Amino acid sequence: MDAIRAGNAPMVIRRKGAEGSLPVALEEKIEILILLSADADESLRLKAWQTLVDWNPAELEQLLSEPATPWAVIDYLASYLVPGRPNLVEALFRNPGIPPELIEWVKLSEPTAATAPPPPQAPPAEGSTDDKKEGEKRQTLIQRVNAMTPIEKIKMALTGNQEERLALIRDSNKLVSRAVLSSPKLSDAEVEAYAAMKNVAEEVLRTIAMNRRFLKSYTVARALVNNPRSPLDVTLPLVNRMNDRDLKTLAMNRNVADVLRSMGAKIIKQRQDAQRSKIPTGKH
Repeated sequence: MDAIRAGNAPMVIRRKGAEGSLPVALEEKIEILILLSADADESLRLKAWQTLVDWNPAELEQLLSEPATPWAVIDYLASYLVPGRPNLVEALFRNPGIPPELIEWVKLSEPTAATAPPPPQAPPAEGSTDDKKEGEKRQTLIQRVNAMTPIEKIKMALTGNQEERLALIRDSNKLVSRAVLSSPKLSDAEVEAYAAMKNVAEEVLRTIAMNRRFLKSYTVARALVNNPRSPLDVTLPLVNRMNDRDLKTLAMNRNVADVLRSMGAKIIKQRQDAQRSKIPTGKH
């Protein structure tokens, strides 16, 4: 994935990526297709685009409606695949993390947008200033971020908007993700979403857990506990904070470590035993 992002993946890998056949998670497959839809190789670019257009609509709906889906993916799909496709539009509107501005844009674009817009062209290597400006204008957020230097990413993480922070929180550079979590514009809702994301580095989840302000939120603590990506030394101290309902859910969550499920079940039993001991027996 990193090699594709950097633009130096072997052609055989890029071809498989353009076919959507790499053995990676769904959102990573879509992100790879998005990256390859701007590949310098025209045949590869067109193949990636066609694969995106033909992708299983139900899986696209799943990504569009999920708050944890990287904003860069949402941005591209909303720009090129959502308009004119009612099911995808509805899925996008179900996503509570979508900013009002994007919803308004989709509403305005839907009546006139083509069902399958032409694939975005890779920016020209050389050309007039006007051509370059037009190429930059067409770039989606994911392409802009991948073209940035680490310093530019850190600056965006600290001063950018919610969509840009969501794109940068998964950056492989720890300084970038830390900058996102240090942004003065960061909202509690964003932290809650990051804590639930299964495609961020463990460092991100650990940083969230080490921040007292973030952990004051029960929702953040619950998200960390139920996130299989969270390190055990982060989640174990938080289990005792869970309420009975969430402990029962945790005890049945097969995505988390066995020790967490066992601990959840143990705490439930301890609480039930303690509750029973307080009930009068009626004997004198």
